[in-house]
Amino acid sequence: MNDKVAEAIIEILLDHANAQEAAAVNLKHRIAEVLGPKEMVAVKEETFLNLLGWEEGKGNKLGTFQYTTRKANNNSEAFNHAYNILKANNPTISSRFHDVGYKHSYWLYEQKPDTIYRQALKTK
Repeated sequence: MNDKVAEAIIEILLDHANAQEAAAVNLKHRIAEVLGPKEMVAVKEETFLNLLGWEEGKGNKLGTFQYTTRKANNNSEAFNHAYNILKANNPTISSRFHDVGYKHSYWLYEQKPDTIYRQALKTK
């Protein structure tokens, strides 16, 4: 087997493992919706904090936020893992992904694929 074939097989297996993990996270969130909030964090925020290349953005309604892309010096495996978790949970700007203990909320924007957005959560 040549290196390209081996790389392709490994990439397929990693994508499958990431999809399985994202589906499990989604299942945990759905169960939590039915049973009520739990104190257990399904996905640690470090999954997203370890991504590199966060850039500042600013919008009239949104205020200050950050974003990173698949190509922004990110390890492709780490980015795919975080992106797949978000993709499975379908977070939008109005329904963001975060959990107990998170410092940021995360979302995807359909018109800008391969980009993850975040904004600091407001503290009480």
